[in-house]
Amino acid sequence: MKFGKEFSSQMVPEWQQAYMDYDFLKTLLKEIIRFKLRTNNAHPHGGGAKNHHDGGLNRKMTLYRAFSGLVSTPGRQRRSNNPHDVEEGIQLTATTSTSGPILVNNTASRGYETTFLMAAEEGGEYELVFFKRLDDEFNKVNKFYREKVEEVLKEAVVLNKQMDALIAFRVKVENPQGWGWDERTVEITRLASDIATSAAALSASTPAGAKSMKVRSQAAHMESIQERGSRRAGQIEENDEEEEEEEEAENNVDVNTSRMRGLRPAPIDVLDRVKINNTKETPRSTIKGVLQVSSQTELKFSRDNLRKVEERLRRAFVEFYQKLRLLKSYSFLNVLAFSKILKKYDKVASRDATKSYMKVVDSSYLGSSDEVMRLMERVEATFIKHFSNANRTKGMNILRPKAKRERHRLTFSTGFTAGCVFSLIVALAAIIRTRHLLQEEGQKQYMNTMFPLYSLFGFIVLHIIMYAANIYYWRRYRVNYSFIFGFKQGTELGYRQVLLVGFSIGVFALLCVLANLDMEANPKTRDYQAFTELLPLFLLVALFVILVLPFNLFYRSSRFFFLTCLFHCLAAPLYKVTLPDFFLGDQLTSQVQAIRSIQFYVCYYGWGDFKHRENTCNQSGVYKTFLFIVAVIPYVSRLLQCLRRLFEEKNPEQGYNGLKYFLTIVAVCLRTAYSIQTGQIAWRVLAAISSAVAAIFCTYWDFIHDWGLLKRTSKNRWLRDKLLIPQKKVYYIAMILNVLLRFAWIQTVLDFHFSFMHRQTMVTLVASLEIIRRGIWNFFRLENEHLNNVGKFRAFKSVPLPFNYDEDEDKDD
Repeated sequence: MKFGKEFSSQMVPEWQQAYMDYDFLKTLLKEIIRFKLRTNNAHPHGGGAKNHHDGGLNRKMTLYRAFSGLVSTPGRQRRSNNPHDVEEGIQLTATTSTSGPILVNNTASRGYETTFLMAAEEGGEYELVFFKRLDDEFNKVNKFYREKVEEVLKEAVVLNKQMDALIAFRVKVENPQGWGWDERTVEITRLASDIATSAAALSASTPAGAKSMKVRSQAAHMESIQERGSRRAGQIEENDEEEEEEEEAENNVDVNTSRMRGLRPAPIDVLDRVKINNTKETPRSTIKGVLQVSSQTELKFSRDNLRKVEERLRRAFVEFYQKLRLLKSYSFLNVLAFSKILKKYDKVASRDATKSYMKVVDSSYLGSSDEVMRLMERVEATFIKHFSNANRTKGMNILRPKAKRERHRLTFSTGFTAGCVFSLIVALAAIIRTRHLLQEEGQKQYMNTMFPLYSLFGFIVLHIIMYAANIYYWRRYRVNYSFIFGFKQGTELGYRQVLLVGFSIGVFALLCVLANLDMEANPKTRDYQAFTELLPLFLLVALFVILVLPFNLFYRSSRFFFLTCLFHCLAAPLYKVTLPDFFLGDQLTSQVQAIRSIQFYVCYYGWGDFKHRENTCNQSGVYKTFLFIVAVIPYVSRLLQCLRRLFEEKNPEQGYNGLKYFLTIVAVCLRTAYSIQTGQIAWRVLAAISSAVAAIFCTYWDFIHDWGLLKRTSKNRWLRDKLLIPQKKVYYIAMILNVLLRFAWIQTVLDFHFSFMHRQTMVTLVASLEIIRRGIWNFFRLENEHLNNVGKFRAFKSVPLPFNYDEDEDKDD
């Protein structure tokens, strides 16, 4: 793989704009090559032309050779005193950044600038442009890296304070009776001192912390010297050997205690100004928030609370370590990219600039700063010792989870199940065709009863296939869907795994259909009507059991993530709304017909219709009432989520978004009323008007807000400035399809009838078109979210910390 592609593939997607623009610098080098080719063609015989190098490029041979390098001079511009630099035709300077000073360790950041002295040489203007852009890229990368390092250093101080509280909490739980100088307390104190020393290493990573640690260590060292001096005086005065040993032991304890106190304050004292944050979102915490009751609780020293605190802080350390790993990778990749592009420049221009330029890159903050490496080492030591029971292998597996590798058996299983689905569909069509099942008596009754039961699985499988396609294209265009959804690292499913789930459900559903038809056609088994009718119920119950199975089987992490989001949707607005929650809520709005199928399951099997293969559900007023309730549940859930975000975020756009769902609720209710009161013109007109208004408003919202398209001032006409798909026509096609599929509801109002298609088949087709529209919407919705993260360089999750300090509250106020 070429370096350019490898460089792009290893970028942090949200930081893509902050990396060195390797491709653009390559285009500048190509400009130099094209100029040399033109010059070479203009002087084919060499008469009056410049001398030639072996590489075939024209180059004027002079006593000077272009040489690129940087020297950082603090505070003022100056010329290089290195005679070799002048001899090579490059002046090295460092100037203050024109973008304004950035306070880092109380000093202003410096911007590097290369002065190219050979600009007057033929073609020198191309090289001058190259160095100008190279300097800009270097300053950009160096500045970004410094800012991010400063952020993690500040976060290290916060984590250090959290470790103070955790240490004290552990000691308090281990010794609930309080402090005493018995043997057990001495052991606990020694353990606390050891933990505190390890935790203090995080603070030493910051400049201020390192300075403070240095002062404290010097004080402890002076105190130790004083103690040793007093001990020697005591040894001269005392001649008894036993008394000397006792005094020496006492002084050693005093020295260790003074060192511990010099390094850290007494661990227990921290608890006097600490409270526990209730970071877990529950309906109870929501009600407390509405009533403005503090979410912080007094400390209760129990092992259960200690376990919860440790788990929260463990997640914070894991996320913090991932930030450090990304920063380390960022520094390494950019330094390597500068080296690669300079080597290409040397080859193209026949110069020798790499060594001097890279010397300055390596000595810059980007290349020489070791704060990240030191922090990584100390985080590893702290995490292994205090969160993985000193088991390094276990701790590093948590901090550095291994990337999942696609197994051949997964690919084989996915392909096998896909082939089975295709074969079963062909077999089903052949059986229906050869046995003339659609022409037999009772065909309409069969379609009215069995078709809604099995169409549920068709809706589920279709949605899963669309989601798998979304994952495939998200990965192809580097949309960081795992970060956006908040999946636990290493547990996100790939498109092959999702397809395997979908095709497996499809195989079992088709087997049930074939078994049902075969038992119907076979005279020996035709009497077992009740049993044949139970096949779809058995399959649905089996899927539900697998979904809620608590064992570590069948992608447990993903199943529980789905169930959690589903519960949050149903319990809206009692939970804080996150992107996975409202994203799933939008998926449910496209599965209204599937939810109605579940309602039919309850009616068909609950009322005993399956025993006689009769559909009496539509004759019940209760069933008709629930047709309204079930259809609006997903939209009501989304409306409540929008209202909660409106009150929390004070964002008026959430109010308009809620209006969109309210209009849809009205349209769905009127269409349902028209389907029940078939033939009444008034219901038809009301359903058509409300559906048209809702569809127009929803289409506008899709384009403008969810997809971020239709920007008048965009450089891409009627799209947005940043696009992940290079083919712009894809966006226009997607918008046209969105409009067409949005208005598929027209069929339900105008009552299109086709002789070759049963009414239930038409309902299923319209519902499937809505699922397909939602699948298309999913890709562009997440693409827009990803680009928003890229614009703000958001690449990390904010992890709530377990403890809250009183001074933090005062600072916030």
